Amino acid sequence: MSADQNTGAGANRYGLSELGGAFGDIGTLVPFVTAYIAVLKMDATAILLGLGVALTVVGLLYRTPFPVQPMKAIGAIAIGQATTAGLTASAVIGAGLVTGVIWLVLGVTGMATRVARWVPPPALIGVILGLGFSFMLEGIRMMATSPWVAGTLLAITLVMLSRPRFPAMLMLLVIGITVALFEQPGLATEFGYTRVSAKLPSFAWSELTWNDIWVGAFLLALPQLPLTFGNALIAITEQNNRLFPKHSITEGRVSISTGVMNLWSSAIGGIPLCHGAGGMAGHVRFGATTGGASVMLGVLLIFLALLFGDSIGLLLRVLPQSILGIILFMAGTELAVSSRAPGPDKVDRFIILATAAITVSNAGIAVVFGFISYHAWKRGWLKL
Repeated sequence: MSADQNTGAGANRYGLSELGGAFGDIGTLVPFVTAYIAVLKMDATAILLGLGVALTVVGLLYRTPFPVQPMKAIGAIAIGQATTAGLTASAVIGAGLVTGVIWLVLGVTGMATRVARWVPPPALIGVILGLGFSFMLEGIRMMATSPWVAGTLLAITLVMLSRPRFPAMLMLLVIGITVALFEQPGLATEFGYTRVSAKLPSFAWSELTWNDIWVGAFLLALPQLPLTFGNALIAITEQNNRLFPKHSITEGRVSISTGVMNLWSSAIGGIPLCHGAGGMAGHVRFGATTGGASVMLGVLLIFLALLFGDSIGLLLRVLPQSILGIILFMAGTELAVSSRAPGPDKVDRFIILATAAITVSNAGIAVVFGFISYHAWKRGWLKL
């Protein structure tokens, strides 16, 4: 039974369960945002305002716990090669502009929907399963920074999640903040110097050069396209429509919203954004059943962006890696478990498992592999 059918949801809800579920995707959000601010010196206000407005809008429009998160390939390349390749904040903004245009065109022309229809079911199931595995592996890596603390808190989290009315995520956040203050006593002193610093971001496109757009397009935006197609278009559409059939969407609609929110984010100096399937899994795993979760998280980010932009880096440090790892691990389990059962054919099972394994490394390449393998089998070229 779907989450939508379980709750009979029609309108957005804004209770404790939705609030707890709202934080189910911060396992990816916090590390990337922190790195963008610390390494590339990007404007924290612009980043959080871009995210916050996008989350609020998609929550109101889709009325499901629809995620908005940093694009991972762009973030990994930009942050990892900031020194060696000389990538700058302007290149990231240029990548967001190019990405926005590409996905908006694909959505408006209907190409996104047509291409998505070519992906066979076994390949789609494999991508979802593989994304779940990749989230779980990354969560384990993050939990390994404090294995005993993380192991204990993971066990507590599992117990709390077995009680549906218990706000497991909110309790986990409280415990995480307590652990952070215990491990880093200086944080409490730093918080004492936090002040309201109201400001608005500037219009970033006016400062872009053609070189920024060129570098952003070819070094950042293009490598991201296959991953976005597999994870943030095909997988998220299937997941949303399976969990919330009363609020079904199309690949074209998701492509358009991806394009619009990237144009918005890049215009104010924010980061490239997408709708990752793992994000929805995290929201749902911790109790979200409507778009109220996305709206509440979005409003919180807008509030922090507009009033505490100068202190965002400090506020993000209050959540330990071990806590973020638990959140990411649980999101991965939800995503992996939600992948549908394989078909009876051995080839179906092979495509699912092989596609899942490749997805751990690159979801885009996995989609291509699944497509080729499936049609090769259909034509008798592949036999197992």
